[in-house]
Amino acid sequence: MLSSRHDQAATQNTRLSKDRRVFSVVKRFAALFQALDQTTKTNAKVAALAEYFTDAPDDDKLWTIALFSGRRPKRAITVTRLREWAAERAGIPLWLFEESYPIVGDLAETIALVLPPPGTQADTSLSNQIGEIRALAAEEDETRKAAILAAWDRYGTSERFVFNKLITGGFRMGVSQKLMTRALSRATGIEEPELAHRLMGDWTPETTTFERLILEPDPEADLSKPYPFYLAYQLDDPVETLGDPADWAAEYKWDGIRGQVILRGGAHFTWSRGEELMTDRFPELAVLPDFLPAGTVIDGELLAWDHAADIPQSFNALQKRIGRKTVPKKLLVEAPVVIRAYDLLEHGGQDIRAHSFKDRRAALEDMIANAPTDVPVRLSERLEFKTWDELSKQRALAREIGAEGVMLKRLDSPYRDGRKKGDWWKWKLDPLVIDAVMIYAQSGHGRRANLFTDFTFAVWNGNDLVPFTKAYSGLTDAEFREITAWVRKNTLERYGPVRSVKAEHVFEIAFEGIQESTRHKSGVALRFPRMSRWRKDKPVSEANTLDDLKAMLATYG
Repeated sequence: MLSSRHDQAATQNTRLSKDRRVFSVVKRFAALFQALDQTTKTNAKVAALAEYFTDAPDDDKLWTIALFSGRRPKRAITVTRLREWAAERAGIPLWLFEESYPIVGDLAETIALVLPPPGTQADTSLSNQIGEIRALAAEEDETRKAAILAAWDRYGTSERFVFNKLITGGFRMGVSQKLMTRALSRATGIEEPELAHRLMGDWTPETTTFERLILEPDPEADLSKPYPFYLAYQLDDPVETLGDPADWAAEYKWDGIRGQVILRGGAHFTWSRGEELMTDRFPELAVLPDFLPAGTVIDGELLAWDHAADIPQSFNALQKRIGRKTVPKKLLVEAPVVIRAYDLLEHGGQDIRAHSFKDRRAALEDMIANAPTDVPVRLSERLEFKTWDELSKQRALAREIGAEGVMLKRLDSPYRDGRKKGDWWKWKLDPLVIDAVMIYAQSGHGRRANLFTDFTFAVWNGNDLVPFTKAYSGLTDAEFREITAWVRKNTLERYGPVRSVKAEHVFEIAFEGIQESTRHKSGVALRFPRMSRWRKDKPVSEANTLDDLKAMLATYG
């Protein structure tokens, strides 16, 4: 029976050594990875990262920042080949490796555990290791295989695990960019908000250095650099708990892509909240430097726009353009995009995020008021209200105009970085819900590999159950364990990792929107579906129907 790294950890010291000389550079990163993986405590993770950022070589620090901020190297080798080579090197049949994989729950860990002990010892830097991996992308399979087998033979289990994570491109840890920034601040003495800004933008370890990115950045080096986005918390308490309505501004929460439009040096740049440079995907915005002043950064929502009615189109219209590097003329005509502006972060080349929202908003309104009406920028208008009851009534109309609810912003608030509680709140509408029957189940990944967590749901169409959505979140750990035990006893058929199960359980599925879809047998697709309740009180015969879904589509689609 294979044992996981968590089992092995019981007999190992997982802390980074106080005498760091005992670590080679690659072992230091592996020790960091292990320390982070074996704790859920934020302070312990920050301490391990800060210690690493204090002592690691600058090139390795840079790659570590890149890895933990989502800038992972692309996969150089297919997982199919890695499985075959690992089974061959371990001297076991491929079917046995495949049976071991779901038990361990992680491909990189499975490979690290089945391989025989290393024959040599290695000492290389993380940056060199990644460079070697990236170079394999251009090689033939035999060359790749020889290089991978040689690497496996010179690394111990922990180093192999990290190496495998890098070559599979599946480098994910329980470390947010915010947590990493906090650790980097502790190691360098640079304030967190400043570091958060320095880490934004279109950089990679190949295009910068640790010194240029972190220690001595050139403000003119990257005109496209956005600011960290300020993210709101969901308002779950009664709105009255926010105090005097006169202290707050409100606007509708639009259903598009959150983005920043940057006008600097005669050029324009468009960034998504996920730090993806999307300038080429929205060519309509190229005219903005002709009508808005240089040194401007606008925060807003990218929306498909109906210019005839001067209202936003549905998210479905915008979705047709998402993921396209180039947009055909037909889509430019059918779903033209505007930036619905709701904040101004840079004005006349000056960072004004520390100014109050009231002042930033006034400057934004003056700027847009001077732009011609055919320029693809629209102000996200403020809602007028004197009481919370008045605002509540306007919120209730949000879905009718293509919005998701209401945003609340304290008038004296600065524009912060990341998710901070207190000044910005999103007061979303209650989700749409429908009762559906679970018909397929699939196991999860990582720590949930031994549980069934991914499910397919269906509704009635006459006497038949028609699948219409998948969901994998919303249940408690205890409920996941309970449904897992049931799935194992009630499997009808297996299709690879997917199990067909008896139609016996009804779940309430919550979702934010519904749209027509030709890709799904049901003809509909849901936005952000999740399991909101296990309806043990409801028989399968009383689950909703396809007609119910179509009625929702007609009303909210």
